[in-house]
Amino acid sequence: MEEIKTITTEELKKKLEAGEKPEMVDVREDHEVAMGMIPGAKHIKMGDIPAHLDYFDKDKEYIFICRSSGRSGNVCHYLHEQGYKVRNMVGGMLEWTGETE
Repeated sequence: MEEIKTITTEELKKKLEAGEKPEMVDVREDHEVAMGMIPGAKHIKMGDIPAHLDYFDKDKEYIFICRSSGRSGNVCHYLHEQGYKVRNMVGGMLEWTGETE
C-alpha cells in the first residue's frame, strides 16, 4: 500500500496560527464533532465520503481528521486511490491542543 502523507497536530496548529487556511475535513460522527472541531474544518462523516466526492477538488490538498487518525487514514487511502491529494492528521483530536469550536 502506498504511503499516505501525514501532518502532525503541531504542524497543523502552526499553519493555522500563521494564518494559513488549509482544507480540513473532519470525518468523525455527529456526536463526536459536537464536542469540538478545529475551526475551519468541514464535517463529512467517514460513511458519507463516497457520496460527497464532488466536494473535493483534485488540485487541492485535504487534511483529514478523526479521533485518533485511524478512520481518517482509511479515508485518505480511499481518496488517494481516486486520485485526490490527501494528508492524514496523525494522533487525531486526542492529541489536538489547539482551539476548537
